[in-house]
Amino acid sequence: MKVALLGDSIRLLGYGTKVPELLGDAFEVYQPADNCRYSKYTLRGLFDWKAELEGTDIVHWNNGLWDLSDLLGDGKLFTEEDEYIHTMCRIADILLARYKKVIFATTTPVTEKNPYNKNEDTLRITQKLVPLLEAKGVIINDLYSFVLPHLDTYIDQNDYTHLTPTGIDACAQRVAEYIRTAAKNL
Repeated sequence: MKVALLGDSIRLLGYGTKVPELLGDAFEVYQPADNCRYSKYTLRGLFDWKAELEGTDIVHWNNGLWDLSDLLGDGKLFTEEDEYIHTMCRIADILLARYKKVIFATTTPVTEKNPYNKNEDTLRITQKLVPLLEAKGVIINDLYSFVLPHLDTYIDQNDYTHLTPTGIDACAQRVAEYIRTAAKNL
């Protein structure tokens, strides 16, 4: 069975480093070698990675840390809220049309010291996005709620954003469980 992992650095530097091993030989895992960054980058990537994604059964995907941040320091989200929700729904529609199962992982929380992201923005926008994705048939892996009670041990206290080794292990286990469950229901 073929699985694709798409997502930002929480995937690239985080759970994506462990999921292939956790899934074992029963799964072929593809993931881009680069960071899928923000939603429009991932949308464009669906063209770039089309050949590598061929034959995929299950896609596990996340975007949000870049989109829902004030990277430019102008007090605005990198991607406007409506544009983010629209792009995420468009990605979901494309993935659902091409692959048997689609799992969306909600954006992980950050510590209060993060200068770019605010958990209240992430939570507010995620609460608008998730029902739309669920209505389309996307499976939701709520990494936000999973990580939040463990911010001190799952989120790096130096960069305030990325997963610690403990957080990587915990999230990788959860992602692998979601993929295994989706595979049983194919």
